[in-house]
Amino acid sequence: MNINEFLIKRYHLSQEESIVFLQEHEVLINEEKASQRQKLDRRDGLVIDQEIIREAKSYSYYAFYKPRGIECTLNPNITNNLLNILPFKDHLYPIGRLDKESEGLLILTNDGRLYKDIAFADRFKEKEYEVCVDRALTEEALHQLSQGIVIKGQLTRPAIVRVIDATHFNIILTQGINRQIRRMCYKLGYEVTSLKRIRIAKIVLETLKPGECRMLKKEDIF
Repeated sequence: MNINEFLIKRYHLSQEESIVFLQEHEVLINEEKASQRQKLDRRDGLVIDQEIIREAKSYSYYAFYKPRGIECTLNPNITNNLLNILPFKDHLYPIGRLDKESEGLLILTNDGRLYKDIAFADRFKEKEYEVCVDRALTEEALHQLSQGIVIKGQLTRPAIVRVIDATHFNIILTQGINRQIRRMCYKLGYEVTSLKRIRIAKIVLETLKPGECRMLKKEDIF
């Protein structure tokens, strides 16, 4: 929203009254005088007539390559957890869980809105994986993976599946049922021998190696 919309809602003003309010009162966004219809981001600090309405918030975003064998948790009571390998001590949380034997991209952040935007299945955000199974894939198996398979009592959403070679394929999902790819393959008689996530929405793993991370900019994500 912009600053006028904020003032209208907070002080029950009309559009015209909000314009007058900005002229007659000291309204600062991030310590600078607010202008008419200036965009007000949820992380911006806001002071009105020397009263702190809200303090500026600082959000951090990182792309992180979770290695195989690491539990996707920050619980220090669980062995081989993320806290043991993260290269920083910021209070960041992982978006997009991966089971212990899977590897690849996680997004680490303290931004709760981003978590909801990516993690919740109703947002239909794509997650892309490279998968290897224990024997050659049939055309029928690939077709079923793409059309959907009943696991945990529900039919998975259609997926985009691309063959890499006889036992490797690439799959793009828009939901996140627990161990979904492994369960789908198991229902078709396959065992997943390796699974790596290479993309979440428009964030890609790129050249990161296991245990490495890179800082993301706001424009990289939203």
